[in-house]
Amino acid sequence: MDDITALILDDHAAFRRGFARLDDARDEHELLAIWDALALHLDVHAEAEEAILYPHLVRHGDDGEAETVDAIGDHNKIRDAVAESKLHPVGSDEWWAAVRTARRENSEHLAEEEDEALPDFRRHASDELRAELGRRWLTFHGEHKFGRDLAFADKDPQRYVDEHRR
Repeated sequence: MDDITALILDDHAAFRRGFARLDDARDEHELLAIWDALALHLDVHAEAEEAILYPHLVRHGDDGEAETVDAIGDHNKIRDAVAESKLHPVGSDEWWAAVRTARRENSEHLAEEEDEALPDFRRHASDELRAELGRRWLTFHGEHKFGRDLAFADKDPQRYVDEHRR
């Protein structure tokens, strides 16, 4: 079974490894190679969660609406930091500041999601739903490889909840 929560946790582990690789990079070419892949993965992951996980959590979790508002806000901060990094030369002080912001925001988001949103979802979602959403997750990543057809645009957290609670 491809449980969506396991797939999300796999991504979380990949993000942690990606940020650690940046610490080990020795020149701008390495930084660029690592960051381009990591930044894209962060953006696609947020879009996938917003398309697949959070519409279910907002309707069925114990605290799904608040967790969803928080998560969408976190995604916006991560997206904004990724976008900011692209405005500066790789390895510059400004680039590092944006990358550090993305890392900090992402770390906080992962902890909250792993401690609150995912356990809440697991308590309320059947094994069948988790498997179905896992299949949708894998399909989403296949269809949007390299960010194809994704806008990576910030969303209004409360509007998102209002649109998905129905």
